Amino acid sequence: MSVGIIKYNAGNIFSVRCALQRIGVDALVTDDKHELLKCDKIIFPGVGEASTAMAYLRATGLDNLILSLKQPVLGICIGMQLMCDHSEEGDADCLGIFDGLTVKRFDNSLADESFKIPHMGWDTINVAKGNRLLPQYLCDEYVYYVHSYYAPISERYTIASTDYIVPYSAALNKDNFYATQFHPEKSGRIGETILRNFLEL
Repeated sequence: MSVGIIKYNAGNIFSVRCALQRIGVDALVTDDKHELLKCDKIIFPGVGEASTAMAYLRATGLDNLILSLKQPVLGICIGMQLMCDHSEEGDADCLGIFDGLTVKRFDNSLADESFKIPHMGWDTINVAKGNRLLPQYLCDEYVYYVHSYYAPISERYTIASTDYIVPYSAALNKDNFYATQFHPEKSGRIGETILRNFLEL
């Protein structure tokens, strides 16, 4: 099985590769479209700013490549946000895979001062619609977050949620596209389980 990690101007890519190596998978990190198309699984990770990342994807044609993928794809953190319709971060039009979803910034005026932005650290997931990536037994397990923006709950696409200031989508799924706002590569044993589940799709 071959796994490709999309290389673009966003951080955290190599920590994903290291996490995969720990479970015995040596992924290819590349922005070569032909190489990515040959991979059995694709991971679209990242830490960065939405409008800058989208500008890079469009300039390199990686936006159209991602939209054309038929194999299982896993977006992580900003990778998930870029798969939505729009992001308030930089007023960016995104890929539109999870259509109808606009990524919003946490508003700490809605909560007391104990809620910090970014949301950083361990929090639980509520698995709403168990599937092969996130089976029901993972409900209430802890995963690791670092983010200031979130995708709201979607009746069509949300498969897990977390409540921080507001309830939001912890994970999304549409056809072959899967995405997590949390970082499975930083989420210890549970994150390793989720990565293994993705590789087995």
